[in-house]
Amino acid sequence: MGIVHSSVVDSPREEVFAWHERPGAIHRLMPPWQPLNVVSEATSLVDGRAVLGLPGGLRWIAQHQPGSYDRPARFVDALARDGWRSLPASLIGSWRHEHLFEAVDAGRTRVIDHVDTAVPGSLLRPTFLYRHSQLAEDLAGHRWSHEHGRRPGTVAVTGSSGLVGTALSAFLSTGGYRVIRLVRGQPRSDFERRWQPDAPDSHLLDDVDAVVHLAGSSIAGRFTDAHKRSVRESRIDPTRRLAQCAAAAINGPSTFVCASAIGFYGYDRGDAELDEAATPGGGFLADVVADWEAATAPATAAGLRVVNVRTGIVQTPRGGTLRLMRPLFAAGLGGRLGSGRQWLSWIDVDDLVDVYHRALVDPALSGPVNAVAPQPVRNAEYTATLAHALHRPAVLPVPDLGPALLLGEQGARELAAASQRVVPIRLLEAGHRFRRPSLEQCLRYQLGNIAEEHT
Repeated sequence: MGIVHSSVVDSPREEVFAWHERPGAIHRLMPPWQPLNVVSEATSLVDGRAVLGLPGGLRWIAQHQPGSYDRPARFVDALARDGWRSLPASLIGSWRHEHLFEAVDAGRTRVIDHVDTAVPGSLLRPTFLYRHSQLAEDLAGHRWSHEHGRRPGTVAVTGSSGLVGTALSAFLSTGGYRVIRLVRGQPRSDFERRWQPDAPDSHLLDDVDAVVHLAGSSIAGRFTDAHKRSVRESRIDPTRRLAQCAAAAINGPSTFVCASAIGFYGYDRGDAELDEAATPGGGFLADVVADWEAATAPATAAGLRVVNVRTGIVQTPRGGTLRLMRPLFAAGLGGRLGSGRQWLSWIDVDDLVDVYHRALVDPALSGPVNAVAPQPVRNAEYTATLAHALHRPAVLPVPDLGPALLLGEQGARELAAASQRVVPIRLLEAGHRFRRPSLEQCLRYQLGNIAEEHT
């Protein structure tokens, strides 16, 4: 029982071990298809304790073992108990996870995970295929920036607790960046600063090298007047004020990266390929996105490098459309929407993290950048691929009436039935490498059906 899994990563042993020591490592290694969330990270690999949340408020507690710590060769954690909420996890019996790091040569490390448990190795294998792939790909991303002369600095992030913000903050932290989370509540550490979107402190962005602005209320929902007002007001003025702060900061940022959306191109442009030079489209979301991007003007006027990341449909079972669709398709009840001919421009969540990273470190990028995979698909292909990844049929089409009942006529038109064939020309011209450029590869990876070649 249990498992021993190993792979070689192209980084020195000291660097690989240091990656595991930094905040965010457990977030980057947590498989997205599992019903777990990070409640608290271990403060030390020597004797720290990580707490993971399970359904129903239950807990999985991983206690690090001081007697087994040997930097940079090994650390060990074991399943522990602390209160009644941790008792059900102990039903699996023992769990001892030994993390080993062996130097292959000066630039490569063999990473070995040895888990002693009653859980069969066949059930654990997808988890460790995922973990080793995440580690190798993240290290490769940071190695690329180092080779191009860009070193970690201090990055302020709004929306850091959201879907993308959590992943990006963890990626940056494990790569050695100092991430300052701009939060609306009371700061709990030196790594947080209070941000009031309607009246930000004039010194909010002092001593910061770059800003990533992700905050904004969700566009998902019925398109009532109140919902549309929330979508707009949470983006335009807060972005303008944050850009003004960036422009006026003492020893402030030189780079301002702001979230945007492919909604800029309108909700239906037929089969036209839409690159960053395409004209804006029509509709509520197109107008909001155009004004959202224009709100970064104070930063541009002050000489900051501004990047507007026009994001497609993010693929992760932790949130967004895939989280909503996964249970339906897993039950064999999924199918195309309407005719199924709508274009869907998607992106794997880790590829989106890489786009934000590149926006931070590549001085050649500025202005709008399409954050989408290079292969957009039609809705019918997307639903068939999702069903195949889950080993289920996709034979029950959803009538157009369904989304209209949930989102209203305008919401259904601009969200569920939107058709946008967007291509990432700026990234492709820059030679950017996508981790998972094909939809099947992305969905298999995100849903735990991982092929061996990913390691």
